[in-house]
Amino acid sequence: MTRLQSTPPTTLQKVWKDFLEPIVFAVVITQFVATLVGVDGVSMMPNLRDRERVFVPKYETWLHKAGVGDFSRGDIVIFKPPQAASAQIGNLNKNFMGLWNYRPFLIKRVIGLPGDRISVQGGEVTVNGVALDSSWTTAYWREQGCWDNQSELANNATSSRAGVMPDQAEITVPPAHYFVMGDNRTPNGSEDSRLFGPVARRDVAGRAAAVIWPIMRKTNAKYDCATETVGELSGPNKLNWRLLDRPAGFDALKTELAK
Repeated sequence: MTRLQSTPPTTLQKVWKDFLEPIVFAVVITQFVATLVGVDGVSMMPNLRDRERVFVPKYETWLHKAGVGDFSRGDIVIFKPPQAASAQIGNLNKNFMGLWNYRPFLIKRVIGLPGDRISVQGGEVTVNGVALDSSWTTAYWREQGCWDNQSELANNATSSRAGVMPDQAEITVPPAHYFVMGDNRTPNGSEDSRLFGPVARRDVAGRAAAVIWPIMRKTNAKYDCATETVGELSGPNKLNWRLLDRPAGFDALKTELAK
């Protein structure tokens, strides 16, 4: 009986199998299926904390960009800020080892969809003439003693504070754009659409669907308004895995707008 001898793999085949194939597979998974994103900073407190990691289903983003479905008010999204804002706001313009500048990804909550009219007065948000119940986050900031209802950002849909957008009491979200805000409602808590205007759909990388890290966390996070930092965490440890559902205020808003 004659046995067939297998042909030894070529150098190119070995390079592909041992080195390139795992990289390509990882890129395909993270770009088109799902990925993890780290939270950097406190702009989404109290609902997201610094250094938490969130699960992002990337396939949703590609479907939306292809015209299938859309993000919803109340979704938490990861995106790049507008180029014009990045060029003028230091925090939105990073440098890689002195070689090139890039726009860092931000994480905020969708407040307005294309065509929505957004206004902000006294720290309260109105969408198409209907007040949005933001107590899911404003109640926490009232308790901390630093809820912002006085600044330019708390009294304009867009503010000239950074020299990017003119002061506007109301703004209509352009087609294929979103109006986003951070849950941190202190005077310097979040750089968002109130500062740099609506975000283009093409710059949205995905929706944060769940928190998966750390596994456990303390229940109470005290915010120091003077230093704008999180103080010592307290309370019992509890499981930190959780779905990032849209707050009830957005369901109520949707119902009112449908009348």
